[in-house]
Amino acid sequence: MTEHPDTYRLHIDARYRDDAPHVVRADHGGDVYVIPGMQKSPVPIGLIAAAGKRPEEISMQGRFEDWYPGGYQPEPRLADQDRDGVAGEILYPTVGMVLCNHPDLAYKRACMQAYNRWMAGYCAAHPDRLFGIGQTALRTPAEGVADLREIKALGLRGVMLPGVPGEKDYDDPMWDPFWEVAIALELPLSFHILTTPGEFTRARGPALNYAVAIIRANQDIIGMLIFSGVFERHPKLRIVCVEADAGWAPHWMYRMDHYYTRHHHLRSKGLVRLPSEQFREHVYLTFQDDWSAFATAELQNPQRLMWANDFPHSDSCWPRSQEIIREHTARLSPALRDRILRDNVRELYKL
Repeated sequence: MTEHPDTYRLHIDARYRDDAPHVVRADHGGDVYVIPGMQKSPVPIGLIAAAGKRPEEISMQGRFEDWYPGGYQPEPRLADQDRDGVAGEILYPTVGMVLCNHPDLAYKRACMQAYNRWMAGYCAAHPDRLFGIGQTALRTPAEGVADLREIKALGLRGVMLPGVPGEKDYDDPMWDPFWEVAIALELPLSFHILTTPGEFTRARGPALNYAVAIIRANQDIIGMLIFSGVFERHPKLRIVCVEADAGWAPHWMYRMDHYYTRHHHLRSKGLVRLPSEQFREHVYLTFQDDWSAFATAELQNPQRLMWANDFPHSDSCWPRSQEIIREHTARLSPALRDRILRDNVRELYKL
C-alpha cells in the first residue's frame, strides 16, 4: 500500500488528529510523508511508488499526484493486478513500516489502529482479491492480544509486528500468550524489512550497503525465535519473513546447524529439533526478483516460499512479473512452480 495523505488523520483517535502522519512539500520540490516524532525519517514519495520506472527515472523528489492510484484506491488496484497477471494480493503498509520504529508506543499504536481501519475499508471493496495485513505496536502482551482480536474482527488476514516489541524481546516467555492467541485466531504473523530501529541494522560505508544489509534484522529475529525455543514451545506458530529475499536460506540454515551442533553445550539450552528443521517448518519467506530463491527451492522447504512483486515500490518487478517468472521458473516442475506462486499463500491465509 501507499497510504493516502488522509489515511491517519481521518481514522486516528481524536486526541492525535493534529499530530497524525501527513504529507508536506519538501524544500527540494518533492513530497514527503512526515511522521511527527520522527523528523529524521520522512518517507520520500518518489521512492515508494517507482514500480515500472527505469532505474535512471527513480527519484526522491516525486509528488503525491505521481503515485499509482491503486496504492490507495481499490478499483485501480484491480487493473494494476490484471496488468501483472496477479489474481489477488496480500497487502502490506509502507508508512507503517517506518512507524514500527517510532519511540512513542502509545502514538504508534494509535497510528496503527487508524491504518487497520483504513485498510479494512480498502479491502472490503473486493474481498476476493484484496487481503490486508494489520499492524500492532505490541506495547505489552495483553495489548497485543487485544490488537489481534481487533484485527481479526476487521477481517484482515494477518498481522505485521514491529522488529522490536515494547517489553523485553520476542524470546521472552512473557510473549507466550500472544503467540497462542495468534495461533488460535489463525492470523499469520509477519516481520517485514525496515521495521527494526537503526541501531540494530547499521551498515558500514555507502547507503547502497545499507540497502543490501536490511535483511539482517529479519535473520536476527528468526534466529532468536529458533535458538530460544519459541517454536518448540508453540509448535503451530508460523511467521512470515517479508521482502527479505530467500536465496540465502539454505546456507543460513546450514550455518545455524553447524554452530549449534558444535557449540550449544557452551552457549545455549538444548533443542529438540535442529535449527534448520525449525526454520523449514515455521518460517515462510517472501521474495520478488530473486532467481536464487527458485534455484534453491528444494534445498529449503518449497512449501514455505511465496513469490511477491512488491508493487508499487521501487524494488518491484511490476509490470514485467510474468516475463521474469517464466525465466526464473523455467526448470521447475509445474507443481512446484504453482506452489510458490499460488498454493502456499492460499493455504497459509486460507483464501
